[in-house]
Amino acid sequence: MTVTARTDPDDARLLEVVRDWMPSKRWYPAKGVTADLSVVGGIDLADDVRILLVRVHAGSIDVVLQVPLVFGTGSEVIGTFDGRPVCDGAAHPSFLRAWLAAADGPGIVADVATARMISGEQSNTSVILGTGILKVLRAVAPGENPDVDVPRHLVSVGWPNVPAPLAWLQATWPGADQPGYLGVLATFVDAAEDGFELACSYAGRGESFAGPATDLGAVTLGMHEALVSSYGVAPSAVDEVARAVEGRFSWALSAVPSLARFADGVAAVVAEVRALPSAPPRQRVHGDLHLGQVLRSHGTWFITDFEGEPLAPLDQRTRPDLAVRDVAGLLRSIDYAAAVGGLTGDDAAAWTSDARDGLLAGYGLDHHATLVRALELDKTLYEAVYESRNRPAWLPIAVAGLERLTSDQPRAER
Repeated sequence: MTVTARTDPDDARLLEVVRDWMPSKRWYPAKGVTADLSVVGGIDLADDVRILLVRVHAGSIDVVLQVPLVFGTGSEVIGTFDGRPVCDGAAHPSFLRAWLAAADGPGIVADVATARMISGEQSNTSVILGTGILKVLRAVAPGENPDVDVPRHLVSVGWPNVPAPLAWLQATWPGADQPGYLGVLATFVDAAEDGFELACSYAGRGESFAGPATDLGAVTLGMHEALVSSYGVAPSAVDEVARAVEGRFSWALSAVPSLARFADGVAAVVAEVRALPSAPPRQRVHGDLHLGQVLRSHGTWFITDFEGEPLAPLDQRTRPDLAVRDVAGLLRSIDYAAAVGGLTGDDAAAWTSDARDGLLAGYGLDHHATLVRALELDKTLYEAVYESRNRPAWLPIAVAGLERLTSDQPRAER
């Protein structure tokens, strides 16, 4: 079914209960800045469950966040409302029962009392629920959500390396011109290792990651081929890529003024792109592919989280793009794994070079070097903004990437 958010005078008071709690959560997008918070609407999913939709506005940040709340006891009590405890609802049994009852799709039979929230760096909230994993989308937007639509298409053409969607819940709210998704339940991949944690452990041991990276490159190529079968292709032009990088730099510079020192390097990369004779066709892509979006289970890679960059508008996350953008995202993630795994200097350079070569070999990429570099740069500019807002301690990783990608070392199309 599609649930409906409505305005309620009491929601303004409920917002005050969670106002100071929200900025402490990983999924809150406006850390370190003063933001205007207002209630868009609320959804009574059950007598003791209310989903609050909160608009967060601060400069270029303007999103609607989903905040599931449960009135009663729970593992994380936020405050009280009319004498009742208010709990974070995302992994609460009352919320999960109500969510499963309202959702569409084949679903699963699960004991919600055994539900377990996944900890770690996430822009949404994921809860293991029986044989499925529920992703509670935090930033919601009207329209078709790629994290539901894309896996459905991949499963329909028989691609095996994606968890199949089992259930989904849509909602309408004031100001939305069409329904949007609140969450999706997908098949749980058993005995899975997070790709980023796995790579960090390899880096920490100084062990080559080239083998797993080669396998991942091959799986990524298979995903792109399946996406072409599902969605087709569209023409592309090098000037579109060049203008996109220029636009990304302007956006990043407005958010992080200290990036101004990279202006000449960015301009040089853009000029190299414009000098290319052509660009490959555009197609549907993952859009935010990195090692944290992949799982390795029983020696096989699975690709997850097709929502795209969480800070980007929905129309940007669903339009056709160059497939090598996903490759660039994985290459950037290898740099992150080396840094987080504790490698520095020559050791980091050797480890990342080995892993990057493995990924490119598995994908079969022996050309488009200039485009890969440009799209790595584009991704790194996004990272600089994301880290400045959410993980300032990791900002130096993005800055080091910008220094490498905008340096004067020789660059040639292969």
